[in-house]
Order: sequence, then C-alpha cells, then structure tokens
Amino acid sequence: MLKGQLCTVRHLLTADLNTFIALANDLPSRGDYFSQQFKSPEAMRREFMQNGFVTEDSELFVVEDRAHHIVGVITHFKSRTPTSREIGYRLLEPALAGRGYISEALRMLVDHLFKVHAWHRIELLTAPENTGSVRIAQKCGFTEEGRLRGAFFINGRYQDVSIYGLLRPEWERRRAAL
Repeated sequence: MLKGQLCTVRHLLTADLNTFIALANDLPSRGDYFSQQFKSPEAMRREFMQNGFVTEDSELFVVEDRAHHIVGVITHFKSRTPTSREIGYRLLEPALAGRGYISEALRMLVDHLFKVHAWHRIELLTAPENTGSVRIAQKCGFTEEGRLRGAFFINGRYQDVSIYGLLRPEWERRRAAL
C-alpha cells in the first residue's frame, strides 16, 4: 500500500469487487479517451479470483481517497522493451478531475517502481487532446517523446497517441531536488 496526502494506492480487495466492477464498467464516465468496451462482471470476478488482477506482466491498483472511496485505478504492465514499464491510469469519478488524485498516485507508483525494480524507463500513452492526462504526465516529470499515429481505436475511430517517458536518471534528479 502506498499512502500519500490525498490518496492511497492499494490492491483491490474482495470487499471492493462489486463497487470496482460498477465503476470500471460505467461507460459514461469513460469520456472520449477510453474504450467503450467492457468485461462482463462474471469475467472480472473470475479473473480477480484467479489472480487478484496481479500477474507477472501486470499489476492493478485502486486509488482511494481519504474517506476510503475508490476514485481511480492505476496499473503498470509489460512494455515493448525489457528495460521499460508502462503505466495506465483512469479517474473513475469525472467530477473529481483536477483535484490531484491521479497525479499523486502516479508519483507514488513511479517512486515505488524505480525503488523496487531495475527498470530504466517508465512510459505512458495518452491522447494528445486529453489535456488532463497530458498535464498529469508533465507534472510528474514525463517528457513527450513522440506520437503514434492512429494507434488506438476508441469510440469508433482511430486516434493518435502521444508517448511520454521518464528515465531513471531524470527521476533521481527530481527526487534529489525535493
């Protein structure tokens, strides 16, 4: 469990499962940047019972506010290169946008991954028009490295995706400056 001033990043518990499934499958909250596809509640329950949404290739966490409400999800998973890890995140309650939950969760997870593992880089992908996600990436020290044209098919159309990266030496410099 990672504890911050605004939120806690922790693994999903059995007691959270029904709430998590409802939040994760709430299509209107996904907006323009997340796929409208969803898994059936039964499939999600089976996967959770098999592995708790934690495998060798990926690990899912919930982002919980101080009142113990699940407000988001953040995950890290295998990237395209062996020295990298990719992070994905989603605020599950759009009304909470701009309050810093995902920024704090991202900083805590990045710190954890660099402290515990030997990965050299962490990356994330976001739609260039997703100003909230771009702001989070930049605020957390990630640098835009390029664009993958037409890489995602979301809401019936192909969309470009910007790739952001943070290298271990950059993270170390940021930590030393704090």
